[in-house]
Amino acid sequence: MADDSPSVPPFVSSHPETMAITAGRADNDAALAPVVWTSTAFETPSFAAAARMAHSPAPKRFYGRFGNPGVAAFEDAIAQLEGAEGARAFSSGMGAVFACVFTMCSPGSHIVAQHQLYGGTNSLLTGLCPRFGIDVTFVDGTKPGAFAEAVRPGKTMLVFAETPANPWVEVVDLDELGQLAPFTVVDSTLATPLGQQPLAHGVNLVLHSATKAIAGHNDATLGVVAGEQDLIDWIWGFSVLQGANASPYDANNGLRGLRSLGPRFRQQTDTAIAVATWLEAREDVTRVAHPGLASHPQAALAARQMRLTGGVLACELRGGADAGRRFVDSVRLCRQATSLGGPETLVTHPASTTHAGMTDEEMAEAGITPGTIRVSAGLEHADDIIADLAAALSA
Repeated sequence: MADDSPSVPPFVSSHPETMAITAGRADNDAALAPVVWTSTAFETPSFAAAARMAHSPAPKRFYGRFGNPGVAAFEDAIAQLEGAEGARAFSSGMGAVFACVFTMCSPGSHIVAQHQLYGGTNSLLTGLCPRFGIDVTFVDGTKPGAFAEAVRPGKTMLVFAETPANPWVEVVDLDELGQLAPFTVVDSTLATPLGQQPLAHGVNLVLHSATKAIAGHNDATLGVVAGEQDLIDWIWGFSVLQGANASPYDANNGLRGLRSLGPRFRQQTDTAIAVATWLEAREDVTRVAHPGLASHPQAALAARQMRLTGGVLACELRGGADAGRRFVDSVRLCRQATSLGGPETLVTHPASTTHAGMTDEEMAEAGITPGTIRVSAGLEHADDIIADLAAALSA
């Protein structure tokens, strides 16, 4: 039966929780759920149309490596949430990091990055970049002016930051980053678009491992970068050759995850603060970090630039490596796993997993010790999480 209802203009909201529900529906027709477009190729209507799409950025109905309607829906949703002109999805967060670095940089380029980084990003910058003649300078991302001091005019092509940083959730001043040139990129995975908007501070590009809190159910491996359309088109040109395009199925799960990101991320933030507050009172814990704690060294900065401080916290156990091993092996409700942002509370020993590829010196500069534990708060009741962690600490 034909739909003869009157046309009603779409509801427009400035609240990201609402945008997460309404965005990315251009190709849905009447479907409420995201549509999975599984076709790897699309029939083109004419010779001219095929030639035009072969030479245009991100055609949605041409060839899967160039674009896909379902993947484009996810990209559109992220772009809207980040206040960006466009976005490009990838098969993983590292796919997005790789594309940003190697789109912008070539032999002879210089990058400024921080010591406090996810282990995979650090390995790319310390291992792969030098092989291609790209020089990288690392700074303390929490030190005011450190990024600016390391920039080499005419040489530095990219300033790369991660905030909050993995695992110690250090915070970088986004206003300071936004004043740097020529290109700035922020990995905002731990914050999600609901926690902060780096582009609003003048940053050029923001990226996420959408595998984590954005998709939020441990069933999608997905990355995304958003920013000015010219830059996204530039990255798209590289990514078509890179081949790390997002799967339609993972993009679908990412878009589905966005629909519930608001309530999930708010609860995970509240739970992380409750767990961190409880850990601060423990004598067997020597340090606790979460941007929502008053004790966080950058609590004022986090309050200024973040709406929600997220579900990830870190702590240092008295007893070092042995205490760390016994702790992660003793949890029962919480799970020992290397991801974050999902419905289950996860505990991770960074020195032996997520940051295992770093040298001892690099770990020391990032503040990672054998007693460091990262906790990703899930959706269980906070009291149950705390009870499980108490039993594990007693072990």
